[in-house]
Amino acid sequence: MCTAITYKTEDLYFGRTLDYEFSYGEEITITPRNYKFNLKNGKELSNHYAMIGMAHVSDEYPLYYEAVNEKGLCIAGLNFVGNAFYHDKVDDKENIAQFEFIPWILSTCSSVEDAKKIVKKTNITGETFSQKFPAAQLHWIISDKDSSIVVESLKEEIKIYDNPTGVLTNNPPFDKQLFALNNYRNLSVKNKDNTFSENINLDSYSRGMGAIGLPGDLSSQSRFIRATFVKSNSISLKGEKESVNQFFHIINSVEQVRGCCELDDNKYEITIYSSCCNAQKGIYYYTTYNNHQINAVDMNKVELDSENLVRYPVIDKESINYIN
Repeated sequence: MCTAITYKTEDLYFGRTLDYEFSYGEEITITPRNYKFNLKNGKELSNHYAMIGMAHVSDEYPLYYEAVNEKGLCIAGLNFVGNAFYHDKVDDKENIAQFEFIPWILSTCSSVEDAKKIVKKTNITGETFSQKFPAAQLHWIISDKDSSIVVESLKEEIKIYDNPTGVLTNNPPFDKQLFALNNYRNLSVKNKDNTFSENINLDSYSRGMGAIGLPGDLSSQSRFIRATFVKSNSISLKGEKESVNQFFHIINSVEQVRGCCELDDNKYEITIYSSCCNAQKGIYYYTTYNNHQINAVDMNKVELDSENLVRYPVIDKESINYIN
């Protein structure tokens, strides 16, 4: 599964883990302003905002997992299996296929408030990109420097939730994830006084005891709680490198290690990559399971008025700095 996080220091940072048992051959992909998105509804998106993110490119089309546009609007799609529901086409809304939702939002919106207005006029359909790629069951986190929302296409309707945590994982639906935080309101970064009993002398024998009960398993609800706690209490030093470094420490708190989440046929879910994008500068940072060095791509160093995708293969080989 996956975890997405929004984190703000001097700038806004947005990223996610991709947790899965195999890679689709994703690439860091820049879509310039004049690239043409030919939508399933017959319309064309051209002369739009430029964007950068991680995508699987098929037939020169970027199937984005997460991306940020040049206005600082961020979006990630995360698995929402069993709850996502896509509807048939309707006449009174923009019919947008599930795989088109990320470029649809980033092409036309510059803020979360813009996105809210567009989503209310959108019907997300289950039309597929091709027979090779069935419609993924997803929900989405959309963030800018001021706020964050979650969009879920459910059987009854599309729901938009304000997201005060800036965090999203997978199941259950977001309102239930958010409510579950109430069960952990006693957690603290400080060791607390003994409130168990006045008659029993209990020692604070270790640092970190204020967070006893913080989930450590790999389930989506537990990752949501853990990531929200770590992010909410994180303190970053000033500066770009310092902020990026802190972001990766936060998101690594929910990293999946090979062997700890077993699937069928002796397969294991791992964190294939972790990303962090400075949304205001358009710099995309990432690490992979096999390469812990932070690599970066700056969208503003390419020609953003062109019509052609700019693609960078993921560097997935470990780089070790030997000092003797």
